Amino acid sequence: MNPEALSAALLAVIAPLAEARRAGASEGLTAADLVLERPKNRDHGDWASNAALKLSKQIGANPREFAAEIADALAAVDGVASVEVAGPGFINIRLDAAAAGALAKTIVDAGASFGTSTALDGEVINLEFVSANPTGPIHLGGTRWAALGDSLARILSAQGASVTREYYFNDHGAQIDRFARSLLAAHDGLPTPEDGYGGGYIIDIARRVALAYEGDIDALDDAAKQEAFREIGVGFMFDEIKTSLHEFGVDFDVYFHENDLHESGAVERAVARLRELGHIFEADGATWLRSTTFGDDRDRVVIRSNGTPAYISGDLAYYLDKRERGFNRCIIMLGADHHGYVQRLMAMTAAFGDEPYVNLQILIGQMVNLVKDGQPMRMSKRAGTVVTLEDLVEIVGVDAARYALVRSSADSNLDIDLDVLQKRTNDNPVFYVQYAHARTHNVGRNAAASGVDRSEFAPELLTHETESALLGALQEFPRVIAYAAEVREPHRVARYLEELAGLYHKWYDNCRVIPLGDGPVESVHRTRLWLNDATGQVLRNGLGLLGVSAPERM
Repeated sequence: MNPEALSAALLAVIAPLAEARRAGASEGLTAADLVLERPKNRDHGDWASNAALKLSKQIGANPREFAAEIADALAAVDGVASVEVAGPGFINIRLDAAAAGALAKTIVDAGASFGTSTALDGEVINLEFVSANPTGPIHLGGTRWAALGDSLARILSAQGASVTREYYFNDHGAQIDRFARSLLAAHDGLPTPEDGYGGGYIIDIARRVALAYEGDIDALDDAAKQEAFREIGVGFMFDEIKTSLHEFGVDFDVYFHENDLHESGAVERAVARLRELGHIFEADGATWLRSTTFGDDRDRVVIRSNGTPAYISGDLAYYLDKRERGFNRCIIMLGADHHGYVQRLMAMTAAFGDEPYVNLQILIGQMVNLVKDGQPMRMSKRAGTVVTLEDLVEIVGVDAARYALVRSSADSNLDIDLDVLQKRTNDNPVFYVQYAHARTHNVGRNAAASGVDRSEFAPELLTHETESALLGALQEFPRVIAYAAEVREPHRVARYLEELAGLYHKWYDNCRVIPLGDGPVESVHRTRLWLNDATGQVLRNGLGLLGVSAPERM
């Protein structure tokens, strides 16, 4: 019996009981109102509900007495083995073995679709992440966002949302000028400018620009020469960033150029819209957004008195552009140094007439540190100043890098022990989960060789305590994915997979799929193969949501 069926049964029991207590008490009551949760202590049963506590005040009943009425009625439902009342009115439900074990076949039959839902149908989401400046390789902070952002996109899509992955290409402003001057200095054999960029990659790109330029680049005057290095160099750098991300398993649907906002008139259109709404004013020769009306700590200059746009002007234009492209929810993933920027972005959202934290959501990520031989890694062989995506992948590989970056909450600082990630032991979390998946395939291969197939399914035989625990965890997978999507936290999927892998390994140690010695193949062996394959399917589905491979052999 799946949670939806149990919720429906619970509603069918509660509705007439509530109606008998007070006329009209069941009106509008749905299965979604009746919370079902997995008890932390499995000795308390398969499911628990606080429905009696939640509804008792509404119907004027003693919660424990009402819970007892519900328990008596629910115990008569097919598939329910027993129902007990605990504490002030909690209801603990235990399913019979056949009802619990039926899940194994449900998962195998569903295949890759198990865990997906249509809960977010109609959500059109623009998910912007990484957006590193094209002035150097992607550092660890950007790498973390690459892993988390791509995983979040997969999870949201699995819940029915239409998700567009977008990279905001910062090709406008002072940092690009510094990049161009750094390339020019490298080409001319001069020291890196004081505010410029260093590292071997600058020398590499400067050399490539000189070779790519049609003609003698040194024949240009200083301004034209720097502009050539800017235009060609930014293109080369961004191509490298795209390649690095692609090799990391991350591709974007849209690469949006910041420069386009300023050249297309988008800034002027955004200011005009806000002026129509009454939120723009002029003072001291500048154009201002009255953002204090919407909770900002001060009003913001949009166009400076000299006529140049302030930084927030690009944000206004970009947000409006996204909304005009049809996105009803915009999610932006930013680094910890942008924490103080959230308030003004929410004020901007409200100024456009939208709902802060709904139409626009900001996710803030914290720092990542690599540890090798007990010491922090701080220098890149190529970038010279920071450790990059390429450095991490070179050391541990794509799967370990992605998994390590996604298994912790984004809002916590993350220390990655490279020595652990290089081990092929249970201490390495990605190995632990991938090995569990590979083991399910090994069991399947050995079962086939021993004549065990899935020609029979007798779920009532799945009675061992490790089978009950494993089935309980498998049942949770759709709820974990739904909650991860709701709270925008992919790490919940990774932690779930580690728990599932542990329960599978315990089951493997206690329950045989293959007969011992020359023993005959029995119904229990065939049924356990279904459970084995169901576990493999869920591990595979979960790893896929994290962009991590599910090897069949290790």
